[in-house]
Amino acid sequence: MTKRGNYLFVEKENIYTLSMTPELQDDVGTVGYVEFVKDDDVEKNGAVANIEASKTVMEIQSPLKGTVIARNTAAEENPALLNSADPEENWIVRLVGVSDSDYEALEAEDGEVSATAENNESTNSAVWRREVIE
Repeated sequence: MTKRGNYLFVEKENIYTLSMTPELQDDVGTVGYVEFVKDDDVEKNGAVANIEASKTVMEIQSPLKGTVIARNTAAEENPALLNSADPEENWIVRLVGVSDSDYEALEAEDGEVSATAENNESTNSAVWRREVIE
């Protein structure tokens, strides 16, 4: 099942992959600069990256607490990758150590909100995909 939080998608597997939703991609425009936060421990709504795009400058915040195990460093050299429709190119960071209850509290991809997510203001800003990396 795919969930949404902070305009990011999250699929539940062993690793959570954060990428921008198409709505966020449209809202920010073409990404021209990416700088990743260096700290591996991320709090809920904590920064994982800063971007500069044609329409805005913003901090990308994680909808989940966890530990960063990978950053899409290719996006530092080619920031427009974050505008790609290809999930192999447009991911931002990958996390482990995420609480199942925090994940379940996120909004479903189709817009249905779980009972625990109804009062969570941050459920619409980012897209997470949780996937197994072999």
